[in-house]
Parts: sequence; structure tokens; C-alpha cells
Amino acid sequence: MSTYTTLISAANLAANADDANWVVLDCRHDLADLAAGRAAYAAGHLPHAQFADVESALSGEKKAADGAFRGRHPLPERDAFIERLRDWGIDDDTQVVAYDAHGGMFAARLWWMLRWVGHEAVAVLDGGLPAWQAAGYASSLDQPAPRARGSIGARAALVSTLDVREVLGALQDGSRTIVDARAPDRFRGENETIDPVGGHIPGAKNRFFKDNLQADGRFKTAQQLKQELDGAVGDPARAVMQCGSGVTACHNLLALEVAGLPGAALYPGSWSEWSADPARPVATGAV
Repeated sequence: MSTYTTLISAANLAANADDANWVVLDCRHDLADLAAGRAAYAAGHLPHAQFADVESALSGEKKAADGAFRGRHPLPERDAFIERLRDWGIDDDTQVVAYDAHGGMFAARLWWMLRWVGHEAVAVLDGGLPAWQAAGYASSLDQPAPRARGSIGARAALVSTLDVREVLGALQDGSRTIVDARAPDRFRGENETIDPVGGHIPGAKNRFFKDNLQADGRFKTAQQLKQELDGAVGDPARAVMQCGSGVTACHNLLALEVAGLPGAALYPGSWSEWSADPARPVATGAV
């Protein structure tokens, strides 16, 4: 039996839709309407899919113990996330599939987080719900039957992170390439409607996460992604992915994995944490 670790097609998911050892998680979300994802799930979802809320299930406390702001979507405690995975019925050998309706914008966050707790058998539905529907597969209104509680345990992380102090240090010594996944206008400091400060971390490069996708919302080929990301990212082992709040940066990390360029780290706090302290430097414009 195949194990899927990056992307899965609608056809391959449909062929395994009734496998009791597969867990499908709906990650639809709207940054401007926090209730939209759950409402969309209630209006129709993939068969057997459970809802994974970005704000509660895939994020932790916004304030650190010392009161410092950690960003809009900081990582939860690993143990708390493991408990959430067990609630969804996930075991150490479960194949997990995450999907959304936004080209993997939110599903990639769950993909990365499972790798963060050492679970490799996780994939994003390529093209998401639109690809599933375009292939003629049905959606469901039914609440999935309760699953037995899972037994997944935390293992060594398959990914790495940098905190804000480490990013600042890398900025000062030039040891890392920082890559920002936000839209070019937000990167330049224009049209900022989410965070109170516009701009980017000085020296960061911009790789808009949507540039990883074809026109139909599926990921570009591994070869095309490699050609593009080689120039945008350089050596993955020296690269740090960030975005507004550590969500769409995971899309770039997934694209790197698809391209055969693993090893880049995530800065989970991203721009929302960085810009919260006026002492940290801010750049505007295209560079």
C-alpha cells in the first residue's frame, strides 16, 4: 500500500476513501471571517472528513508566558496537538489527508504540523475540494461516525523551526535566506489589511505561495517548482520560510518538498510577531 507524504490526487484519495486507517481533515478557513470554514464544512465536505479549525486546532496561545505577542497563529504546544490528533482517531500508522478549497493554503499548515510531531504519512489533496468536485466525486452533509480515539505518539520532528531571536540573529550575521510567502503588495508594505504594520523583514525574498500553483489550483510539476524555487530560495538548508502568521509559509515548504528540495525551516511567528515589536527593523518596497 502506498504512503502519501506530499500530495495526493482526487482519484487516489477516492480509491481509499473507505479505508478505516485513513483520516481526512477539512482545513477550510477565511482569515477575514473566522466562522466561514466551519460553515463551509457544514454545507458539504468530503465523505468521512472531520473539521480542523485553523484558529483553535492548528494554533496556540497568542501571548507567551512573559506577555510577548507570538503572532496571529502561533504553534500550539506539541503535547496539546498530539491530543488533538488522537481526538481525530489518528494512530502512528494512519494515512492523513488534509484539504481546503484554497489551493492548499491552509491544508499545508496541517501537513507541516504533522511532520512537526514526526508523522510522515500525511498529504495535501492536490487542488482541494474543487479538484474533488471537478473529478465528479460526491460531497457529504453527514457528520462522520465517531472514530476510536487514536494512539499517535510524538516522535522526532521531521521539520525545523526558528524563533524570533534566531531570525534576528540570522538577519544580523547573514547566515540564512529569509523567504516571505505573502502577496507582493503586502511584502512591499502596500494594502496591508491584516497586520498593523506593513512591510517585510529586511533582506527577505518574496515567493508568493500562489506561484506554486497552476491555473486550476493544483501544484505545478516537481520539475517546474524546482526550477523556480532554486532561484527564489537557494540552498534549502539555509532558508527560513515565513509569511504573515506562519500558515502560507507552509505552502512554500510543501512546494520545496514536492520539488525535492527539503530542509528549509519555518519561522512560525512570521510577520505578525516580527512587526509587533517596534524595535525590530522593517523594510518596504520590492527589496
